Amino acid sequence: MKTQRLNEESLEALAVAQLCKGGWIEGAYDEYDASYALDLRHFAAFIQSTQPDLVEQLGLLTETPTRHKFLARLQGEITRRGVVHVLRNGIDHHGHHIDLFYPTPASGNPKAVGHFTANRFVVTRQVHHSVSNRGDAVDLVALVNGLPVFTFELKNNITKQTVEDAVQQYQRDRDPREPLFAFGRTIAHFALDDQRVRFCTQLKGTSSWFLPFDQGFNDGAGNPPNPDGVMTDFLWRRVLAPRSLAGIIENYAQIVVEKNPKTGKKTSKAIFPRYHQLDVVRRLLADVEASGAGRRYLIQHSAGSGKSNSIAWLTHQLTEAKHEDRIAFDSIIVVTDRVILDNQLTQTIKSFLQVGSTVVHADRSGDLRRAITAGRKIIVTTVQKFPYILDDIGADHRERTFAIVIDEAHSSQGSKTSAAVSRALSGVEINEEDTVEDRINRIIEGKKMLPNASYFAFTATPKDKTLEMFGEAVAKPDGGTGFRPFHSYTMKQAIQEGFIVDVLANFTPVGSYYKLMKTVEDDPEFDVKRASKKLRAYVEGNEHAIAQKAGIMVEHYLDQVVAKRKIGGQARAMVVTSSIARCIEYFHAIRDALASRRSPYKVVVAFSGEHEYKGLKVTEAGLNGFPSSAIADQVKTDPYRILVVANKFQTGYDEPLLHTMYVDKPLSGVLAVQTLSRLNRAHPAKHDTFVLDFANDADDIQRAFGPYYRTTILAEETDANKLHNLVNDLDAIGIYTSEQVDEFVDRYLTGESRDRLDPLLDTSVVQYIESLDEDDQVKFKGDAKAFLRTYNFLSAILPYGSSGWEKRSIFLDHLVEKLPAPKEEDLAAGILENIDLESYRAEKFNAMKIVLDDEDGTLEAAPAGGGGQRADPELERLSAIVRSFNDHFGNVEWNNQDRVERFITEEIPRLVAEDESYKNAQANDDPVNARVESDRALSQAMLRLIADDTQLFKEYQDNSSFKRWLADWVFGATYRKSA
Repeated sequence: MKTQRLNEESLEALAVAQLCKGGWIEGAYDEYDASYALDLRHFAAFIQSTQPDLVEQLGLLTETPTRHKFLARLQGEITRRGVVHVLRNGIDHHGHHIDLFYPTPASGNPKAVGHFTANRFVVTRQVHHSVSNRGDAVDLVALVNGLPVFTFELKNNITKQTVEDAVQQYQRDRDPREPLFAFGRTIAHFALDDQRVRFCTQLKGTSSWFLPFDQGFNDGAGNPPNPDGVMTDFLWRRVLAPRSLAGIIENYAQIVVEKNPKTGKKTSKAIFPRYHQLDVVRRLLADVEASGAGRRYLIQHSAGSGKSNSIAWLTHQLTEAKHEDRIAFDSIIVVTDRVILDNQLTQTIKSFLQVGSTVVHADRSGDLRRAITAGRKIIVTTVQKFPYILDDIGADHRERTFAIVIDEAHSSQGSKTSAAVSRALSGVEINEEDTVEDRINRIIEGKKMLPNASYFAFTATPKDKTLEMFGEAVAKPDGGTGFRPFHSYTMKQAIQEGFIVDVLANFTPVGSYYKLMKTVEDDPEFDVKRASKKLRAYVEGNEHAIAQKAGIMVEHYLDQVVAKRKIGGQARAMVVTSSIARCIEYFHAIRDALASRRSPYKVVVAFSGEHEYKGLKVTEAGLNGFPSSAIADQVKTDPYRILVVANKFQTGYDEPLLHTMYVDKPLSGVLAVQTLSRLNRAHPAKHDTFVLDFANDADDIQRAFGPYYRTTILAEETDANKLHNLVNDLDAIGIYTSEQVDEFVDRYLTGESRDRLDPLLDTSVVQYIESLDEDDQVKFKGDAKAFLRTYNFLSAILPYGSSGWEKRSIFLDHLVEKLPAPKEEDLAAGILENIDLESYRAEKFNAMKIVLDDEDGTLEAAPAGGGGQRADPELERLSAIVRSFNDHFGNVEWNNQDRVERFITEEIPRLVAEDESYKNAQANDDPVNARVESDRALSQAMLRLIADDTQLFKEYQDNSSFKRWLADWVFGATYRKSA
């Protein structure tokens, strides 16, 4: 008896009962017409109550040709445009306009309230959906005014059925050709049990892709225990409550058409919010309604979480958001630092708006000013252009209110950009009659976060300053203040839900082993740290080293990615390099390695500007053979499979086909997270990713990802008193006086020319050079930069200002640029002329899963202090430096070095050269086939030597780098063209 009360039918009954308690009506399954996919009784009842004159003209009450014509017209429109479109817009039929849904009423409009209450929200159990097989039934169908909007398959954990069984039932048993399950005929299909919810917007048989729709629990996947019911009842109690569902129909659900820029082919895609997207937008809008303009919000949503759609949904609803019965914001400015997404974000926002003309793209000086003056509601721009655009905005916007939506907040709100935004939008204006003190005070006022603007800052990886600038202040037990995001959707939750792929699950570091030799007889001394850095750069940039690493990358890509049909055989790879020069070198090395394998695939390169390679000027467009703007699209199409980058595409590049990353660049902190996260975008056929890292170890990467796995919290706020200490230290050094600072600021603010400004700075430069030793020069310059960095940040968020701080900011900002760097003798100069590369090899270690700590990520506040200091050189003899370097990066220690050398140089080449098939391939002048035969003969030779040297055989079997080197060496030593 207990099991019956907790079976699948009981969950179904509970959902229906609670829906009806919340304003729904229970329908009858025999009133559903499978051929037209609608409940005709409730459809006709809605028309009867709202548009009674149309009932007879449409023939809704009797079975007539008139009714069939209308229903055929209705079904045709739903098929062409989707059910959301016809609910929003109604349809036209033979001179009549038929409204099919009445939207959420504005407050104080009784007629609109009456219309909305006439909507019929109907839920029906066990709906027989098939025309051909009357026995098939789906558990629940939700209908609005007779039109299906959702279907549901419910399962029950207690009877050993889960949400995954519901997903499989949709994939296996629900035919997308049937009207109810065809694309666009409903908004979404829900698979759920008593613990989890998933949804799909387009059924495609076994390829149907179900996304999670859970609230999250403990910063991870799932739902919290519900003291008032089952874990998943939030879906029908809250999300599907009539007003909530109406909001989804009006503002979120959408069919968008995407055009392939290369082929011109258009494809339709249904958009439906995941829970965290719906939740964050609604919470933000509720806070705007309660608080109005002047608030700051930090939204920490994991990379790959759908930030573009979240920003689009928020932006278009902010245009109508109200506070105290008036529109909260006159204009919404969307700022993105992701150039690739700039136009994409504009189009996404437009797709959700009814009137596209309300969106303007500001990319030239004057565009933003004109857009605001013209009353444009939404303005999209990039942070790269923003400071220049803001210069041209008038100072007459004090009475206006703004919403500033920032995509990737950590880099979009640098101190100078933030100040420019504030000055431009606050209306701070400097009059000619103002005194210097008046002007200083106005500048301080202009740097503050705007009281007439709200900031909505989205990022996956908030830095300390981002948290302090935009986060919510939280009191700490010790009396201090910390900061946390307004809303978070964590990397932990996204990975556990399978919405993004865990990029740390298959991380393979590659050790580089070198042997250098001294090429001079004497033994000079060099600075150890600088020398080691130069030696490492020399070896890693050596043409032989790059060729070997490129060979490893190509071999791995072809054998482990392509051959194993990752992402259904469509997987792409990215190579991350440390400089543009290295990027270009890798492009050529990988192209050559692909050609040597006779691979049909090609490599693409991405870098900025024009650069020299082997005496020729090259650009990415010239090397690729197509424009730079086409890179992202070309990489999606064959034969282009591998993308080599230098800085470009390391952030803001969302390509689900990207599976493997080869890293040859030191990464740390946010950059490491952003770079590796390019791999995490989900795809129905994507089940894993792979990172092969030549420059970082697992500990480096774990440290970088740790703070961002769960909600990121700033431990404490920046101590503003440290600015007083810095000012006192700077003043005490004595290279300027307070009078000198005041005089410079006075002349600067009154617009005097350079010949009146430079002498005041040059006097301090002379003092800096002549009166300070190198250590004091380093300290002064370090303290000055620390002051500028900290003051520019704090000036935006402190409730008070200081004219002394502002004056020093203006003075030091100009002085620091004129101060020469302390002259430091390069005690490693010339070392590269005294060494040579004797050997190099790269060795892959075992793949590993990097596990992140399951606790809140905490960032410490950035230090406000300066105190730069010069490190004393550590001198060492060249021979000792080379010996130490080789010890650290040296070759394998063989048990019997002489015997191994004899095997490699004499015995193995002899055995390979005697192979008959190899001889025949050489005689036919076929080097490609000859190489194949050489490698085969080498494998046989190694098997013959297993008893003589097990260490050599094991190294050959286990170390792919050594195996490749030996194969290359043997082939080079034995291949002879026929005469």
